[in-house]
Parts: sequence; structure tokens; C-alpha cells
Amino acid sequence: MKMKVSIALLVLVVLVASDQVEVSTAATCIATELAPCFPAIAFGAAPSSACCSKLRDQRPCLCQYRNDPNLRNYVNSPNARRVLISCGIPVPNC
Repeated sequence: MKMKVSIALLVLVVLVASDQVEVSTAATCIATELAPCFPAIAFGAAPSSACCSKLRDQRPCLCQYRNDPNLRNYVNSPNARRVLISCGIPVPNC
């Protein structure tokens, strides 16, 4: 249990420390915007409406996050997939 909490805190620090990256003029990718999704992705909790809203906003960025070595393990996790499905967001094929 302590290991999961340590990993969860590490992920939160990585998300907070992530730089803002522009994908296009239409969307700005800011990984920290997905902080409301942290409990759902890290611990399997049900996603909040704030989480789903942020995922919709950040949808164009999901493939970029998936390829980021700091975020890859979390974005590709089974819980992340469940969160997308629960929020009605198609799982990206990238």
C-alpha cells in the first residue's frame, strides 16, 4: 500500500512539473489539467465530472501524453482506458 501511495505521489509531481506543449492552435496540451483524473487513473475510482470535462478538453493531446516517457505508464494503464470509456471518450488509436 505504501508503494502505491509513493507511486501516486510521484505521478502527481510529474504531472505538476510537466511543461505545457502546444499540439496545434486549436488545443493546448497541459498535463496538469488532468489532475482531477488522478484518483480514477491511479486508484480505479470512478471519474468525476471534472475529470471527464478535462479529458474532453485534452482529447487532442492524449496520443502525445501516451508517447511521453513521464506519462506513458499511466496513460496506457487499464484504469486510464476505463476512465475514457466511463466518460464516453473514444480510446485513441495512436
